[in-house]
Formats: sequence, C-alpha cells, structure tokens
Amino acid sequence: MALRKINIGLIGFGNIGCGVVKILQQRKTLLAQKIGIEIVVKKICDSDLGRKRDVSVDKKLLTAVADEIINDPQIDIVVELIGGLSPAKEFILAALRKGKHVVTANKALLAKCGNELFSEAAERGKNIYFEASVGAGIPIIKSIKEGLVANKFSSIFGIVNGTSNYVLTQMSKESCSFANAIASAKAKGFAEKDPTFDIQGIDSAHKLSLLTYLAFGKIVNLKDIFIEGIAHISALDIAYAKELGYEIKLLAIAKKEVDELEVRVHPTFLPVEHLLSSVDGVFNAIYVSSDLAGDLMFYGPGAGQLPAASAVVSDIVDLTQDIKAGLFRPTLNSIEDNSIKGLRKIDEFENKYYIRIMAVDKPGVLAKVAGILSKFGISIASVTQKERLKSQVVPVVMVTHEVKEKNMRQALKLIDKLSDIKEKSVAIRIEGV
Repeated sequence: MALRKINIGLIGFGNIGCGVVKILQQRKTLLAQKIGIEIVVKKICDSDLGRKRDVSVDKKLLTAVADEIINDPQIDIVVELIGGLSPAKEFILAALRKGKHVVTANKALLAKCGNELFSEAAERGKNIYFEASVGAGIPIIKSIKEGLVANKFSSIFGIVNGTSNYVLTQMSKESCSFANAIASAKAKGFAEKDPTFDIQGIDSAHKLSLLTYLAFGKIVNLKDIFIEGIAHISALDIAYAKELGYEIKLLAIAKKEVDELEVRVHPTFLPVEHLLSSVDGVFNAIYVSSDLAGDLMFYGPGAGQLPAASAVVSDIVDLTQDIKAGLFRPTLNSIEDNSIKGLRKIDEFENKYYIRIMAVDKPGVLAKVAGILSKFGISIASVTQKERLKSQVVPVVMVTHEVKEKNMRQALKLIDKLSDIKEKSVAIRIEGV
C-alpha cells in the first residue's frame, strides 16, 4: 500500500535549513518505516539561491518568493528558518491563515510576538511547533509539555547560550582574557561577527521567556526579565571563583519564590560540584526542579546544524502524525499557576554575593567598607585580601550571606565613592548553595 505523503515548504535555506533537507534526504526510508508517512520537501524559498550549500536539491524546488509556498494548497506544513522579526512574522501569520501548520526555530520572534502567533494558530485550528528554539537538539520543550505534563515546577534554570558558555570556559580553562576568548569563539565559528545578543544575555532571555511560559504558564515580556551579560567578567574573577570552589556561568533562571516568580539572566557563581558547573564549551544544559519527577538535567549541544535540524525534523514528524490521525493538539498546554501573583522586582531578589573591590592598601579601608555593608544589613561570610596587583592597590574579595538586591546596589554605590576605592566594584550572584 502506498504511503501517505505530507508536503512541506521550507522558508530559509541557510545552515539549519540545509541540515533539515539533509536529514530528510538521508533518513527518508527510516522515517517512512517509523511513521508510515512519506515526508516530501515540495518547495524551498531563500533570498540567495546562488550560494553554495552542503546539500544538493533539484533546482525546480527552489524559489525566491515565499508566497509560492504559502499559497500552495498542496503544502501542509511551512518550516520558517529565516530568523528575525520581519518578514518571519508575516510569513507565519500568512501560512496559518492559509490553513498550514508551522515549524520554527525563531526564539526571538516567539518571545516578542508569541501571544499573537499562538492565538492566531489556535483560532485557525493549527499548530506552531518550536523545539529547536531552545537548546537546539535538546528535547526540553517536548519534555516539559509531554514527559513532565503532570508535574508542577518550582524552578527551571540553565545554560542556554553556547557562545557565552564557550567564552567563560575559555577564560576558566585557558586563563585568557575576555577579549581573547571572544576572538577564539569567532575564529572557531562559535560566535557571530557581532555577538552582542549572546554576550549581553539577550539570546538567553528570549529562550527563558519560552521556558517560563511552558513551566509556569506565565508570559513574561523581555522588558520584565532582568538581564545582565558577561562583558564585565574578568580573568581575576574567574581565578578567584576557582579558589573559592566555584565556576562562573551565564544562567537563565526562572524560579518560584512563595507567590512570586523571579525571571532573570546573569553571570552566576555555581559550586564546582553542581552538575551545571561541568557544562563546558558550546554545550547547553537545563536544570528542572519538579514536584513528581524531582530534579532533572537536560544536556547536549546547544547549537550546530544537525542538532538544531534534528529538533526541526522532530516537530515535522509530530505534525505529520497529527495530520494523519486527524488530531488537533494545542501548541501550548501550559496552565497558568494561579498561586503566582506576579513577578518579583529586581530590588527584592535575594542572593548570596561574591564581591571584589580594588582598594588602596592602607589601614582603615576595610573597616570603612565593612561599615557600609553593615549599614545596609549585609553580613559577610568570608573576606580575603589578595596580593597587591599594582601600586598600593589590592583586590579584596568577600562572600556575603543572603542579601536583597537593592541593599547590595546601594552599598556598592557608596563604597565606590570612597577615595580609597580605585575601580568600580564587582558583584556576582551565587546560586546552588
């Protein structure tokens, strides 16, 4: 008996798009045997059809006009892989209105416009699948939606940006500067020509927005996520972290604190024994705390052609099965956690802190610093005066007990005004203890 065919149209024939076509070509027979459906790439759209690619396709499949895919009644699924906000948003909306399901890896678009897109999909009885938008080949979205469907979550946090993780790993393992680590990432293709979104934590925030909705049913706008990047992390801080028994990682964190939700991205001290501390290079890992399944960690390559393409193909397969069975499963099955009354403001966050101040080496300076910290109720767990680095200036490293963010900020503001403090003080939050 002939297999049923499901036609897909691909918009975006870049690195991941080529990977999707490659997998569908090479695993055509395997997929047909597993799902009983033949997946056919009917049309591929890209603005640059002349560029050399690592996969060969019939030229008759290629077009530079997206409407040839969107308006084709024989195409069941549109795969959007061009990224960015526009025209990706317009293409997805048009595809849904033409009665097509959508697969995308576009985390920035979903973080910004997900409400509108998912609402449109639900109204049309269609789905938007987006497994590749977080963690590339790591099946974190499907795991939360399906494998952990009966669970309630207390926190979800992890390393979700490979570029930043590679930079911090290089600084830790090779004792190099931030600038040299960035240069290495670019040379190896692990960083874009302009890695601003990665280094500033914005890419991580996009992914965190999606994870927060899946885990807690709360849509958090990017403007409401506290975001701090890694550009201010120095080789000194990396070295002192090691001495204290920590690694520094850029974490995306969503956690429930009583009846409020904290959603933030920032560099974090993690104890070396924490599972996330051993996640190096471009790898990603997401740590989930749930009430039934307990603590789980999902680990794997967070970028790359084939890992991301594997997730896209997984979404395509899921949709073909739904189409075959005549089923409609809502894209998002998250139920809002009504015990969460709102988002916790950054001033109210509570953390232990690592502090490094650069002070003139003379009597009385440390007493002044300690006095200011005490004024704001900041209790010191440990303090170490390091070797003198330059004329009369020494690093003083402290670890605090838990303190509110607003108190820490106010204290550092006063400390930095002291005439004996020669550089802006560094404060890095500590998690996992």
